[in-house]
Amino acid sequence: MKRQIAPETFGQYTIRLARAEDAEAYYQQNFAPMDPEVARFTGCQPAFTREEVLKAFFAHLPDETRYDFLLEDTQGRIVGESVINEIDWDLRKANFRICIFHPEDRGQGLGAWAVRKTRDIAFGVLKLHRLELDVFSFNPRAERAYQAAGFVREGVLRDAVRDASTGEYGDDILMAMLESQWRPEA
Repeated sequence: MKRQIAPETFGQYTIRLARAEDAEAYYQQNFAPMDPEVARFTGCQPAFTREEVLKAFFAHLPDETRYDFLLEDTQGRIVGESVINEIDWDLRKANFRICIFHPEDRGQGLGAWAVRKTRDIAFGVLKLHRLELDVFSFNPRAERAYQAAGFVREGVLRDAVRDASTGEYGDDILMAMLESQWRPEA
C-alpha cells in the first residue's frame, strides 16, 4: 500500500499526491493543447488524446512502483508534476522526472523547489538508496536544478535524442544521487 505524503507549499504553489478527481483538470489544463516546450524537454510526443491521458493517469494512481505528485497554484490550477517511478523496492532505486507545464510558471524557482522536495521524499520517506534521471543537453536550466539539488552526472549518451524545435541531435545526460549523498533541507 502506498504511503500517504502530506502536501507542502512553496510561495503560491503546492506539491501533493495526485488524486482520481484531478484527472479531468490534469488533461484540460495541460494537454489541451500541450506546450511544445514540454514535448521538447521531455522527449514525448507533441499531442495526446483525452483518452490516452486519462487512461495513463488512472493506471498510475494504484501503481505501487510510482508516486505521482501534482504542482498546483493557489487557484487550484495544475501547473506541473513531479514523479518518482520505476521503483525497484528490492534494490531501493527509482527514476525521477519533473515537468512544469506552462511557460509562465517556469523560471520562478518552482522546478528547483519541486526537485528538492521530491528528492527528500524519495530518500526521507520512501527510504530509497538511489534516485536517477536523465536530462537532455538542450535543457541546461533543468540540469543546473538537478546539480544544485545534489544529483551527479554519471554518463552521457551522445546524440541520443533530437531537439524537436531545431531537429538537431542532443545528448541524453544521465544523473543520479545516492542516499549517502542526500542532505535533507533544513
